[in-house]
Formats: sequence, structure tokens, C-alpha cells
Amino acid sequence: QVQLVESGGGLVQPGGSLRLSCAASGFTLSLFIMRWYRQAPGKEREFVASITTAAGSTHYADSMKGRVTISRDNAKKTVYLQMNNLKPEDTAVYYCRALSSTTTEDYWGQGTQVTVSS
Repeated sequence: QVQLVESGGGLVQPGGSLRLSCAASGFTLSLFIMRWYRQAPGKEREFVASITTAAGSTHYADSMKGRVTISRDNAKKTVYLQMNNLKPEDTAVYYCRALSSTTTEDYWGQGTQVTVSS
């Protein structure tokens, strides 16, 4: 059974940090491009960050560039999103997504809530 389970969200003060994790099971993570997205209340889901299968390349949304780092540990079947200097506008549900590099497989997690507030 394919699963992506996000964790690490929560309430943090402005300027704080969080590290989100996305644990994968039921498929070979190393063959998938991994991405993080977020969706704020009343807004469309938007891209946050992406990392290639061998972690050779990363890409970030302009809104978060310099404040987030995506990484992966294929042996642990986990992808991470380190977020620093968080702002209230970063409040959203954060989702991870797995895109196969060889097939049309496309999986999403259930999301983890991040709330930035004082």
C-alpha cells in the first residue's frame, strides 16, 4: 500500500523554524522526484520545493527561496523540508508529493498543518 505521511507541523512564532518530514512506503522512493506544496485557507495549492531522485538538483518557490531547504534520505525513505525564519503568511497545510521518474505514478500525502503566529 502506497503511503506518504507528513509530520513535523505545528504552531511556531514568527522567525521560528520547523522541519517537516515525509515518510514514504509502498514504493521505491529513490525512483521518485519529491516535491512539497502548501495550501493556505481560501487559496490554491502552491509549489514550495522540489528535489530530484538522486538529490542532484533542488528548486524552490521564489516566496520561500533562502528560507527553506529540501532534502532526502532514500535509505530512510524520508524527505525533509527545513523551514527557517517563518512568517505568518507561511501558515498553511503542507503536502508532499511523489512523482515517478519513469511512470505516471503520482502520490500525495494527507498534509501537515503549519501555523505561524505570536
